[in-house]
Amino acid sequence: MGKHDHHEHHGESLADAARANLEKSGEKWTDTRAAIFEALAGFSRPASAYDIAELVSAARGKRVAPNSVYRILDLFVANNLAMRIESANAYLANSHPGCEHDCIFLVCDSCGEATHIDDDPLSQQVRKVAKSQGFNSIRPVIEVRGICQKCS
Repeated sequence: MGKHDHHEHHGESLADAARANLEKSGEKWTDTRAAIFEALAGFSRPASAYDIAELVSAARGKRVAPNSVYRILDLFVANNLAMRIESANAYLANSHPGCEHDCIFLVCDSCGEATHIDDDPLSQQVRKVAKSQGFNSIRPVIEVRGICQKCS
């Protein structure tokens, strides 16, 4: 997790990067997964599985169950295509799916916007402390709740 340049993807480029990342891990990029990723990537704020299920259901003209969406979102999180805001039980598309960073979010309690930041020294310190306490398979998730600049 050292210093590196990462390319922020948007639109079709983001979907292509997500597909490549998922297929690289041996998973298939199905029509349903593509539709769910596209819906997730279209949200400017964290989206719930219900928000995504509603959008995909409307677009397809047939109901997509939130349980199916949750399973796919979990797969996306496991493969670094999406990030989960734990305190809001909501998801954001990862704009640089080829890069691995721990989840550090600044979450606005007023508008709900979540800003993902990369702070490798902070992440490494949290990992170091967890390891010193005997933790393995560490996945730090740091969320700072407050009021964003636009809302204050």
